Amino acid sequence: MVVNGSQFMLKKSTWLHLRIPFSFFLLPVFLFALSVSPNIKADRIVIVFVILHFFLYPASNGYNSYFDKDEKSIGGLKNPPKVSKDLYLAALLFDMIALLLGFMISWQFALMLFIYGMVSKAYSHPIVRIKKYPFTSWFIAGLFQGFFTFLMSYLALNDFDFAQLQKSTLLWAALLSSAILWGSYPMTQIYQHEEDAKRGDVTLSLKLGILGTFHFTAFAFTLASGFFAWYFISVYEIYYAIVFFVAMSPVVSFFGFWYFKTRKDLSQANYTNTMRLNFISSCSLNFFFIYFFLHSMHFIG
Repeated sequence: MVVNGSQFMLKKSTWLHLRIPFSFFLLPVFLFALSVSPNIKADRIVIVFVILHFFLYPASNGYNSYFDKDEKSIGGLKNPPKVSKDLYLAALLFDMIALLLGFMISWQFALMLFIYGMVSKAYSHPIVRIKKYPFTSWFIAGLFQGFFTFLMSYLALNDFDFAQLQKSTLLWAALLSSAILWGSYPMTQIYQHEEDAKRGDVTLSLKLGILGTFHFTAFAFTLASGFFAWYFISVYEIYYAIVFFVAMSPVVSFFGFWYFKTRKDLSQANYTNTMRLNFISSCSLNFFFIYFFLHSMHFIG
């Protein structure tokens, strides 16, 4: 980090490793929490969105990149540059900014931001390195990026406290956020087998193998989709379950197309196709939750 007087400037490589655009892939959890929120205000939506997607997630990305020191493609970065101490300091700075802004909402929100930050550090730090344990890392990543982040977003968006996070329908929605991530998470690791194995990180995708990862995701995604349908039918109406399945159809179509290509040629399990699936999936989910929010709030007919 270069400091000149009162100004500081981050290296280009640091900005790249913070991967701020990659936060788009985690936006569905925030939008889901927003869509079921009863007590929202425009200014609070903006500040919670900024805290999560411009500071908390980039801090996690940067910290992970610093300790991984990847030489091949990573999520959102096809040709990662070499990392420097600048990245480590920037990740800590972004974490600190997230916490300070979090206190503008509530101390409970700030505490949850702190917990998320500590878990993300444990995921990649060499002393703990949760990432090297296949099932533990899969479970914790899905739990905190889904269930925990959903509740954290809901609490902040509505200016609630911990006592108001105990409704069963709310906990089910939070669990559904994790379910969709538990299904898709191994797919994000499918092109990194060589790099992960070299570091000693036995990811779930590495354990499953390339085709096994596809099979696992197909089963888990089908299960999660069924639970989503049950949730919308039970809590809202069947109409939203139908719209959900329609919104997910591009994801299923590309997944099937990619699967059959990979069965013929395993090299198709690469970075480009993984990012395509991530992008289609995120766009589909974001579209659905935005529509669900606007329609359920009667902003649109």
